[in-house]
Amino acid sequence: MTHAKTAACACLAILIALYVVGAVSVLPGSLRHEVQTLPLWFAIVAGFRNRDIAKWAALPCFVFWLGIMILIWLYLLGIARIVSGHFFPTEIVMTIVVGIACVVGLVTSARWKTTTSSAMAGGLVVLIAILQVLAFRISLIPYIASR
Repeated sequence: MTHAKTAACACLAILIALYVVGAVSVLPGSLRHEVQTLPLWFAIVAGFRNRDIAKWAALPCFVFWLGIMILIWLYLLGIARIVSGHFFPTEIVMTIVVGIACVVGLVTSARWKTTTSSAMAGGLVVLIAILQVLAFRISLIPYIASR
């Protein structure tokens, strides 16, 4: 499997795990999780098309979601209370799936040499990072968070 397809599969695993979380949440959060995962689609599509830009589209998503998972794990272990809530066993398992997918994606990205120009790579990383944070923030709007 190519680096691009591995990154795409890692992004797809994150997306599916977050959809599962949305399906089992106390308040069904399907729309919230669909909005949160929109930036992953750039890397998924580019990766399955074997495009080098998939690396640069996926990197900020891997970092963002791994960071969120670490915050959840710190809360569950009673170490930090940056995030809070009640997590069902299925949701906890999905945090592990997302974490593993992020690590696989980051390792793949570190080993992947692309021909993408520095300007294009940097611009894409910044753009997707902004979109990921924005998508997450929009997903917290009460109308979307409760659907």
